[in-house]
Amino acid sequence: MESILTNRPELAYQIGQAAEVAGYLWEKGWAERNGGNITLNITEYVDDEIKAMPAISEPIAIGMHLPYIKGCYFYCKGTQKRMRDLARWPMDNGSIIRILDDCEHYEIIADKAVMSTSEAPAHLSVHNYLLEKGSPYRASLHTHPIELIALTHNKHFLEKDVATRTLWSMIPETKAFCPRGLGIIPYELPGSVNLAEATIKQLEDYDVAMWEKHGVFAVDVDIMSAFDQVDVLNKSALIYVAAKSMGFEPDGMSDEQMAEMTQAFNLPK
Repeated sequence: MESILTNRPELAYQIGQAAEVAGYLWEKGWAERNGGNITLNITEYVDDEIKAMPAISEPIAIGMHLPYIKGCYFYCKGTQKRMRDLARWPMDNGSIIRILDDCEHYEIIADKAVMSTSEAPAHLSVHNYLLEKGSPYRASLHTHPIELIALTHNKHFLEKDVATRTLWSMIPETKAFCPRGLGIIPYELPGSVNLAEATIKQLEDYDVAMWEKHGVFAVDVDIMSAFDQVDVLNKSALIYVAAKSMGFEPDGMSDEQMAEMTQAFNLPK
């Protein structure tokens, strides 16, 4: 059977980016076994032929009412699928879904009936929020960056904006590329409605949401940009951990240096 990506170069490019990022996550050790998820809103690349495609699954309940994604199409990593496999075969390890008119169910339309991750409701609820607020962000990423997760095992870094201030101070580029910082979410059951709601709340004020002892959730205009956000933040965490392993507490940039850069690059205060 011909893939939905055939003769659709723009759609194929978006899925190709997801495959490339999946490979990076595996190489970095951020995607053990089936860890992590990628969801892309691909509605803008959907043509009339795709809209007419029949479902290849029964309707699947989302578990919540999401009115702003009615009729939208998403590429989702499959449940129990590995990022290292998605990197090589994205349409064997993920699928394209269509949100039904009741805004509470979706159906799979291509290429295979690969069930979406159990965290699909959390991802879809974030996309619902993004569309509601008119955001241009169309990609969401959940992954397990080692050093960032390690920070959340220290209660000090769970306090409001402590992790953000520390990460910004490790290297100037962190505040430049993640100017709103890292929002902390106390531990919640993975895939739960509570976790989804807490993630949305943090993304109102921060670039990336940190799930305590679990991983991060990032959104951006495309999946590569979402990956870049996490990569920049984890680089700072790695610098902090490296300094600590050398036996000293890193000084970090001073408040004066941070203020100077904030003004020079017109960043949010």
